[in-house]
Amino acid sequence: MIHHHPDSNMMLEYASGSLNWAHSLVVSAHIQLCPKCAAQMKLLNGIGGTLLAASEPVTAAPTPADSFERLMARIEEDTDASPAAQQVGERQTTAARTRSRKAKRDPIFASVPPVVEKLLSTNPVLPWRRLSKGLKEARLTTGQNRHEVAFHRIAPGSKVAEHDHRGKEITMVLYGSFSDAEGVYSTGDFLVREPGEVHRPTATQNQECLCLSVVEAPVALTGFWGKLINPFLSIRPS
Repeated sequence: MIHHHPDSNMMLEYASGSLNWAHSLVVSAHIQLCPKCAAQMKLLNGIGGTLLAASEPVTAAPTPADSFERLMARIEEDTDASPAAQQVGERQTTAARTRSRKAKRDPIFASVPPVVEKLLSTNPVLPWRRLSKGLKEARLTTGQNRHEVAFHRIAPGSKVAEHDHRGKEITMVLYGSFSDAEGVYSTGDFLVREPGEVHRPTATQNQECLCLSVVEAPVALTGFWGKLINPFLSIRPS
């Protein structure tokens, strides 16, 4: 069961199209797994539609949310057969290829939400690198240049080094669970860490944990090693 959700302000920003691209990506993934937030989004969209119908037409400049929708539309065109443009046989072939691709993929990605499936289709080879004994990271190419978007994979029972945050970090659990001093986070849970907040995630003992993370600034390790390593940490907008 999902216990941690985006707050009302973030949901409203997402519904209005004013939330930045990278944060919208994680909110979208959460909504696709969370019936509670999906219902809230339906309500917000209904209210927005009513207000829009009652307002005067205005020509607006493209927003970051417009870029997000264009990117998602492009990924959709690349990965899914269009019923209007393809014959039945072509759709079946595409579906078979999709099933084959999923079958060959790491099982930890078997039940990710559709928006993450699209990310995987544009990042078919994940560039995993080991950050510590129990932690691996794969930075993703997403077509934006403000935030770093990445998968983080924590081995069963492993602890991530305690760290502070120099910028906002949004994390969603895609598989397994982890805990920190503030609580336990399982599949679908949505976590926001603000600058100055310190935590040390620890995966459950019997299962790996996979997270989708968006950061706007590099984390800062605490303690002695942090003083040595922090100057070399950086993010790579994707």
